[in-house]
Amino acid sequence: MGGKAIIFSAPSGSGKTTLVHHLLGIPELNLAFSVSATSRPRRGAEKDGHDYHFISPQEFVERVKKGDFIEWEEVYRDQYYGTLRSEIERFWSQGKNVIFDVDVVGGLNLKKHFGANALAIFVQPPSIETLRFRLRNRSTETDEKIAMRLDKAQKEMAYAPRFDLVIVNDILQDALDQAAMKVREFLSS
Repeated sequence: MGGKAIIFSAPSGSGKTTLVHHLLGIPELNLAFSVSATSRPRRGAEKDGHDYHFISPQEFVERVKKGDFIEWEEVYRDQYYGTLRSEIERFWSQGKNVIFDVDVVGGLNLKKHFGANALAIFVQPPSIETLRFRLRNRSTETDEKIAMRLDKAQKEMAYAPRFDLVIVNDILQDALDQAAMKVREFLSS
């Protein structure tokens, strides 16, 4: 049993979540959102099971050992992220295609796992300065965290050619339109 997987990856603040939410609002795409698991603390009004499955670092490590994850990664020290096998199996049993909003390494791991049944899209900011501006405007992180994310973003940009498609998110409507067109093409193939 299996469906198709649409994978969106990008440096933090590039706009991948905005693109994913847009695509989820297009009924004919028949998409279900894969909620990632994480051991990081909640931000703001995030809800367990909706934004992430929030679990402790200790439980995360134990579930990795049990084989509960398709992919996982320690993104920052003691901050794990991963894709629960049970999430994907549940959606595919419902006849849905699964869409992912994951970091770059997670995206490449998912692409490898799903093979030809996956479309892996890298969302690229127009520049590092634009990314810095977007991260500051979130008002959710300290200057130190923003600096960490920008440093990581510069490294992640080097992975863009390993994805099936790169969308530069400069003009939001253009990025939304391009994402919808490419996903429609992939799902109809």
